Amino acid sequence: MAERVLTRVHSLRERLDATLAAHRNEILLFLSRVEAHGKGILKPHQLLAEFEAICQADKAKLQDHAFQEVLKSTQEAIVLPPWVALAIRLRPGVWEYVRVNVNALVVEELTVPEYLHFKEELVNGTANGNFVLELDFEPFTASFPKPTLTKSIGNGVEFLNRHLSAKMFHDRESMTPLLDFLRMHHYKGKTMMLNDRIRNLNSLQAVLRKAEEYLSTLPPETPSADFVHKFQEIGLERGWGDTAERVSEMISMLLDLLEAPDSCTLEKFLGRIPMVFNVVILSPHGYFAQENVLGYPDTGGQVVYILDQVPALEREMLKRIKEQGLDITPRILIVTRLLPDAVGTTCGQRLEKVFGAEHSHILRVPFRTEKGIVRKWISRFEVWPYMETFTEDVAKEITAELQAKPDLIIGNYSEGNLAASLLAHKLGVTQCTIAHALEKTKYPDSDIYLKNFDEKYHFSCQFTADLYAMNHTDFIITSTFQEIAGSKDTVGQYESHMAFTMPGLYRVVHGIDVFDPKFNIVSPGADMNLYFSYTEKEKRLTALHPEIEELLFSDVENEEHL
Repeated sequence: MAERVLTRVHSLRERLDATLAAHRNEILLFLSRVEAHGKGILKPHQLLAEFEAICQADKAKLQDHAFQEVLKSTQEAIVLPPWVALAIRLRPGVWEYVRVNVNALVVEELTVPEYLHFKEELVNGTANGNFVLELDFEPFTASFPKPTLTKSIGNGVEFLNRHLSAKMFHDRESMTPLLDFLRMHHYKGKTMMLNDRIRNLNSLQAVLRKAEEYLSTLPPETPSADFVHKFQEIGLERGWGDTAERVSEMISMLLDLLEAPDSCTLEKFLGRIPMVFNVVILSPHGYFAQENVLGYPDTGGQVVYILDQVPALEREMLKRIKEQGLDITPRILIVTRLLPDAVGTTCGQRLEKVFGAEHSHILRVPFRTEKGIVRKWISRFEVWPYMETFTEDVAKEITAELQAKPDLIIGNYSEGNLAASLLAHKLGVTQCTIAHALEKTKYPDSDIYLKNFDEKYHFSCQFTADLYAMNHTDFIITSTFQEIAGSKDTVGQYESHMAFTMPGLYRVVHGIDVFDPKFNIVSPGADMNLYFSYTEKEKRLTALHPEIEELLFSDVENEEHL
């Protein structure tokens, strides 16, 4: 398949030249119709409509030729008479650019910068004459392993695990980094997994065999607390499990890795190591609260998503920590903006416990300027001037609240991801990015026609924040493949950030790579207390029916209903 794709890429211009030679009149007519639209951008449906009109009018048999295939893969055409430039998406994440001179029927291949430069002429040229800031993030990840198959997009952990396994299992000594990690692993000064009695791989293997033999004499349900001191004397600390059975499973996996390694065992073993105890989740904008915010601005899906996510995440963390034989209380902080003018909500409260959770809280930090605290709500499109100071304040607040650095920082939405990137960089912490919505795909051509949008929406700030967070983060969680790389005929939300231009600001020649293994698809679950069969009538919130009926059917209109 890879060979077919490469052949297709390398022969694109040749095939176009051949088609032009065989169907010169029909294609000239088509290009003339496209050119007649005048200076601007044509979308796929417009191009195909013109193509079908030519085929019907002239009975041309172009459907079976390369030109139709190219058009079906074309995502946009830039018309600047006498030139028509095409952005051709051969498959998700793989693009080619060409332009055709309508008068001479000459085809030219374009590089990404050349195509973007041509596109910028739609808005009266580029800033500073020929001097334009170009952003190319590819060199920073060029040495990092990446898959090449479309089916691998969004399976980053699986791909990296296989790659790591291939490197680690090259010879016995390649397991030394794993030993070093297990020896240095600790939490708040408490050593976990291995202590310094284990000096090398040979001593580790000998100790594991001795421990395995001892565990075989115990009932499976024996608490690990009963033999923890015995294990510490030979070099094994807490974190292997809470029962003899679980400790034995963990030790058996590591012995397998030392003797007969495979990628599945490595993934399972690494997944068992307790590493995440304190999590910070950032969602700065909006009226973020648990009651009385329905209908207020910027109180959308990401608020519900996070408030559903946190209790489930806490339960999973508690379960894993217990099963690994540790007595550690996890903490989750949802960090958002504090609103002194809270208008009947809890948004003016610094710390609020999350419903359905024991160790999770909403921590609110105000926006402030040199003039003091910003008291009123601000639209998510207007938050950008406050984000750096907000992030500095958040760093102090979360450190004081947790009495430690977080183990994981999760950003939500554009400004939350920007704050997460700044925090992760400052604290040296693993970062996760969740977009929820990338405005660039919601507003067509909001990049090239930035001046039409920027005064109201400040997309120059938002797109820059998205680009920075995507490239800084350690991993990106998406709900579906389509969110990353679209489908055969549609461009993915993240894919739209591969190459674009904001005239007068900068052009992005390589922004994000959808083949980057930091992309991981995790489909969201559902709270079964809220979603249930229609037959379970006793679970319905029937007490709300009168209010709902009044809201929907009352003749009286008031501000609350509106």
